[in-house]
Amino acid sequence: MYNNTFGNLFRLTSFGESHGKAIGGVIDGFPAGIVIDMDFIQQELNRRRPGQSAITTARKEADEVEFLSGIYEGVSTGCPIGFAVWNTNQHSNDYDNMKDVYRPSHADYTYTEKYGIRDHRGGGRSSARETIARVVAGALAKLALRQLGIQITAFTSQVGPYILEKDYTQYDLTRIEENSVRCPDQELAAKMADYIYKIKGEGNTIGGVISCVIKGCPIGLGQPVFGKLHAALGNAMLSINAVKGFEYGQGFGSMEQKGSEQNDIFYNENGKITLRTNRSGGIQGGISNGEDIYFRVAFKPVATVLMEQPTVDRLGNETILKARGRHDPCVLPRAVPIVEAMAAMTILDYYLLNKTTRL
Repeated sequence: MYNNTFGNLFRLTSFGESHGKAIGGVIDGFPAGIVIDMDFIQQELNRRRPGQSAITTARKEADEVEFLSGIYEGVSTGCPIGFAVWNTNQHSNDYDNMKDVYRPSHADYTYTEKYGIRDHRGGGRSSARETIARVVAGALAKLALRQLGIQITAFTSQVGPYILEKDYTQYDLTRIEENSVRCPDQELAAKMADYIYKIKGEGNTIGGVISCVIKGCPIGLGQPVFGKLHAALGNAMLSINAVKGFEYGQGFGSMEQKGSEQNDIFYNENGKITLRTNRSGGIQGGISNGEDIYFRVAFKPVATVLMEQPTVDRLGNETILKARGRHDPCVLPRAVPIVEAMAAMTILDYYLLNKTTRL
């Protein structure tokens, strides 16, 4: 299996399976001299970990990271940063009934056809538990970006039929951690949480949308042809489990507008060139323009549902599967820090790449 590495100059190579001994990674290209806030990194992992509320999977994991290299006396050395998060609460027997059966819309069939073998326990390498490594690397990237004044905030903007209607600028994004769904509208968040809990009780799952805003990004990140910044962000987001779509700026929502209505107009504000609107989402010609970068990521309902579904076994015999185990009825609350992590890694990587543009 290849393609377990993400990034160009800032690179994460991850390893591990859902029910193996550990999830971990090696980070190359992290700048030296960055103060490593261990409490912050653990806080980011806590936002992703299972068992944090009644609307997430009941699997209990501390998800405590152990750094193995690249940090000395609380500061990055510039050497590869190795780390591991040990699995402690696997219930592998929960998956015995699906060892030779393909779960609908899951990776089971394609994985088996590709490799000829698969670890059926929790999905193995195709499990979203792999995203632990991304959150650790993303937390480190956030610490570096913090020194540059770059801030990344993701939040749940839709769960099933419940949609955050206003523009992100109309909400206080510092309040997303005040509810279990991580939505900035507290009233809507309560409705979302109730809906997820209802879906969970049915043994079913539901999807939705996570929005993300990047503030303080400098002008010039990205290349105009194959290294477009929005393409890199799209690649990062579409690599996350259960993601089905990505749009930035106004995206699909303004296709009825003409160019004269869609364009962001430049003007001179006391000697500084700026824009009257930000419909482009902070990226023009594949290059960041200094405005807020904002995008939306669509997540499908979790494929594993706790109800009977028709399927086939590995020999092609039709059968009925009722999955067991501990699964999220909705991935969005735990996926918020994953979206932030992938955005942080992408922005730091492209910031470092931009340093090679001109002497």
